[in-house]
Amino acid sequence: MSERRSPTIRRRRLGAELRRQREAAGITIEVVAEQLECSASKISRIETGHTTATPRDVRDMLRIYGVVGAESDELVQIAREARQKGWWHPYSTVLVGAYVGLEAAASSIRAYEQQVVPGLLETEEYAGAMIRAARPDFTDEQVDQRVRVRLGRQSLLTQDDPVDLWVVLDEAVLSRPVGGDVVMRGQLKRLVEVAELPNVTVQVLPFEVGAHAGMDGTFTILSFPEPSDPDVVYAENATGGLFLEKSDELQKYSFIFDHIRAAAMRPEESIAHIAKLAEEPLWKWRPRSSPWT
Repeated sequence: MSERRSPTIRRRRLGAELRRQREAAGITIEVVAEQLECSASKISRIETGHTTATPRDVRDMLRIYGVVGAESDELVQIAREARQKGWWHPYSTVLVGAYVGLEAAASSIRAYEQQVVPGLLETEEYAGAMIRAARPDFTDEQVDQRVRVRLGRQSLLTQDDPVDLWVVLDEAVLSRPVGGDVVMRGQLKRLVEVAELPNVTVQVLPFEVGAHAGMDGTFTILSFPEPSDPDVVYAENATGGLFLEKSDELQKYSFIFDHIRAAAMRPEESIAHIAKLAEEPLWKWRPRSSPWT
């Protein structure tokens, strides 16, 4: 089992294996629920990885499927590991725990962002300014807690087995001075620095491209080390986000990402462009007092 595996990915893997065993035994969810004296929705949520199964639940389900011995013991052990708490658990009220769990287990992340710098690439000052603007109802303590979590996640880029990150940024991300001139210039310089890592690729999708394949919104595609763990797409929105796992959905977003990065500047051109913007930012070209035309 990969060292990077998180409780979230263990739960997802366990659910998929339990579903496979049930289908191989020719047993319906309703029959399992009846024998375990629980709801069919509970069995369904276990199989989709949305609910953590107890070791006893897993053992009882496998007994119904006729799975015993070493194979059963291994799955029961995975159930125990899936109930462990990830490092992000204490912060479950300030982030999407399921996303962070999948992010921690991913071997590669492909992301398209329209509005803000992705959390894995943010400076502390930029993150604080962005969160304060997006959530004016937050206290300083709540903002600081969220900033700490974002900075903690960034260790994925520099750990011994780092995640492979490929990000395409709409030029709008670079044009809006979040936190003001000094903070935004620092963020642009940070992008240039982190892009030097061999596992990080940053591209810019310039305004001049016009309409493009990613205009429906921001999304992230997470891939995992083991072939048996399928990709996940996370489409973010104001209320949290949506996880997409169906094969046709994955193919659609992979297709979109390939078209976006093909339309974007090449990585080396992108970094040169970002470095130039750090010295001559777009928001300086048009004074705020000037009327928009």
